[in-house]
Order: sequence, then structure tokens, then C-alpha cells
Amino acid sequence: MPFLDPLMPAPMDAFDGAPPAPDQPFVAIGDVHGRADLLAPILARAAAQDLPVVLVGDYIDHGPDSAAVLRLLQDRAAQMALTCLRGNHEDLLLRFLRRPRKTGRLWLRYGGRATLDSYGIDDLPEQITLADLVTARDRLRAAMGATVTWMQSMPFWWQSGNVAVLHAGADPALPLADQLPKAMAWGHPDFGLVARRDGVWCVHGHRIMRRLTIREGVVSIDTGAWKTGKLCAVLIGAGHIKPF
Repeated sequence: MPFLDPLMPAPMDAFDGAPPAPDQPFVAIGDVHGRADLLAPILARAAAQDLPVVLVGDYIDHGPDSAAVLRLLQDRAAQMALTCLRGNHEDLLLRFLRRPRKTGRLWLRYGGRATLDSYGIDDLPEQITLADLVTARDRLRAAMGATVTWMQSMPFWWQSGNVAVLHAGADPALPLADQLPKAMAWGHPDFGLVARRDGVWCVHGHRIMRRLTIREGVVSIDTGAWKTGKLCAVLIGAGHIKPF
């Protein structure tokens, strides 16, 4: 099988709706998962060109430095037009902070240990108890401080013109404003299989693709940065979607 560059797009399939037409050009960035080293130069390029940036979520877990990613995003949000959407990993972390006994083991299986490690909480036993989960929650909440409130404020979706950005998907039969947050953060079974009829382009992450994929109004930009070393970013403007 020939090598596919994750940052080069697959051919754009036909779409019955109008071409993408955001109110102004913007950059969308895929799932970061702790790769601050890959995120920083993309944000710097966007800032230098005065371009708004929207991130699809999943800033934490799996990769080496979730804490640095969150700090970088908070710092940049004070300097540029930056929208950070909530992904399922942020959603799961917030659930862990609320109910560590119920969701802790699930979060750890989804890469949460890497986030704990990045905050210096690296001494948890492999066979973790419910008491260990509560202690880890308390230590993480203290280490994150005001970052928790910032994460709680993250929206589930964003739209400009006929282009929407969300994390995992949406029910194609419903207007975006009527979606359940769970569908946007965790996905819907019909997303990407059934075309929307409202002409809205949907840019999303969550599902790892070998490369940027554009198909029937769905723009998939998660290229598995934490393990491939390729963080996908696209510039979306009137009539075009291209790697950034």
C-alpha cells in the first residue's frame, strides 16, 4: 500500500449543497491529544496571518503533555481569536472530576494516565482502588485550578456561514441547534453515512483517518497526532478547504 501523507487531502467528493462559505476564512485544527510541540507552530502561523482558529477538542490524554497543551491554549486565547470546543476526552475528564469512582477507570483506559502524568501525578498503582481514584481526582483538581472552569465553559459546536465545527459528529436529521451535546462530543451512528439536507458542512475530529478526508460535506481532520506525529490543520474559506 503506498504511503499517504496525513496532511494531504483525499479528493473532495461531490456534495449537493453549496461550496463552503464561512463568514470569514478560519483555521480548524484536529485532535491534539497532548502534542503541544505540534500545536504551537500552527497557532503561531495562524496568529501571524490574523486568522481565527477553531479546535475540534481532545486536547488531553494519550500524548506526552496534556497540561502544556491546555496552558498554551489558554495563553493564546488571550492573544487571538481562538475557539476551543469540547471533545469526548474533555467531557470524560470533567465527569471524572465530578464522579471519580464511577468514571475513573474508564477515563484511565482512554488515556487519562497520560494527563495525570503531565500534572505530576505519576505514582498511581496499576491496580487502582476507588480510594486511589478519589485521591487522584483531588490532586488533579488542585493542579488544574481555574483550568477546570475554563474547560466547563467549552462549547460543543461552532458555526460560521454554512460551515460548522464539532468534535465527533451530529445527527444529520436534526438542525445543529437542536443536537444533544452527547452526539456532538461522542458521535451519532448516522454521521458521515447519511448526508445532511441543510447544506451545512461539518468539520470534525474523533475518528482517526489516514489523511484529511472531505466527503459529502463532511471534513475529517483527526490524523492521530499523538501517535503519527502529524497534526492536521485546514484553512477553510469561500469555496476552498486546504491544508494549513
